[in-house]
Amino acid sequence: MFKKIKETLTGSKENAAPVADTNEKTDKAQPEPKKKNAELTLTEEQKKSAMGGLVETMKNPPQIGDLVEGPVIAVEKSSVFVDLTPFGTGIIYGREFITARDVIKKINVGDVIAAKIVDNAHPEGYYELSLKEARQALIWNEAEVAIKEKKVLELLVKEANKGGLLIEWQGIVGFLPASQLKAEHYPHVTDGDKDKILEELKKFVGTRMALSIITADPKEGKLIFSEKGSEQKEKEKIVSKYEIGDTVEGTVTGVVDFGVFIKLEEGLEGLVHISEIDWGLVDDPRNFVKIGTTIKAKIIEVKEGKISLSMKQLKPNPWTEAAKKYKKDMIISGVVIKFNKHGALASIEEGVAGLVHVSEFGSEEKLRGALELGKTYNFKISLFDPKEQKMALVYTDKK
Repeated sequence: MFKKIKETLTGSKENAAPVADTNEKTDKAQPEPKKKNAELTLTEEQKKSAMGGLVETMKNPPQIGDLVEGPVIAVEKSSVFVDLTPFGTGIIYGREFITARDVIKKINVGDVIAAKIVDNAHPEGYYELSLKEARQALIWNEAEVAIKEKKVLELLVKEANKGGLLIEWQGIVGFLPASQLKAEHYPHVTDGDKDKILEELKKFVGTRMALSIITADPKEGKLIFSEKGSEQKEKEKIVSKYEIGDTVEGTVTGVVDFGVFIKLEEGLEGLVHISEIDWGLVDDPRNFVKIGTTIKAKIIEVKEGKISLSMKQLKPNPWTEAAKKYKKDMIISGVVIKFNKHGALASIEEGVAGLVHVSEFGSEEKLRGALELGKTYNFKISLFDPKEQKMALVYTDKK
């Protein structure tokens, strides 16, 4: 049915119903419009006959928002009448007529058309119809079908913004988030600058992409695309070769604030999160790797076609050795390496650090007055949990 409706809205008459023969004797004759100035009109008497009235006793009369179809019984200068037997007659007029005038020009008496009921309170009892809203409903229905069938569409990129790309499909503008781009298309901007990301995304404007629809919400007018869908099966096949615990080697393709992207093979990248780069403090991943270099990493998670990697787990865990040397209440020396909202972080050896809480000093200002970055102080261990890699320190050099 939807195929026939769509063909009607695009001007096809393949499924058009034949015009009723008014010479035949029937229980209810169809009104025969008269031509005037090459346009079809209805007399007042014919209008009353065509209207037919709503039959209140019918079990399932159409409601506002329903899609209906029926043969055109007359075309006037500003109205189109559609037979909706046995429920009555529909009319396209006013703003709906003007909006759909390009389509209406192609409509002839006898053509079967589809429309959406927008009102059922017309003073003369007609169902008020909209061709435009019917077409929109059909497009959204087609989008839902595309989601279910995982169809891949070749679509043109219209515009770009800092979050992704704008795609037009069937007259509806949808959105392709940057996060839904293939790995090789994702803008790996080294410093995470949004203006630079936009410049990278603009390179796709005017090109065509193989996309799939992942969200279609007609109420919100939301249409979301993904480039990943077209490669998902192939990617899952590639990922299936890898297991947690494997050591892999790849090329660094991107360094961002939250981690490092490593290309493992064509069509597959893994991510080393900033917390998995090194056992020591990592403020900026760019200080540890450079784009284009080859590095080794350990697979720590394989989930939904994504691979998470760790660089630090290929190195000895310093907390294992620290567990043999340190314990609660020991006095040790440490170098202040960072301040944060909780206090100061002091390193007692490479990869092992503890927190000196701000509450010891009363305020952040007093803490920074007592401790300086890069300087060594004595501390007492108040908490030591090597399994959880946690340590709390108390400053002992207070005056």
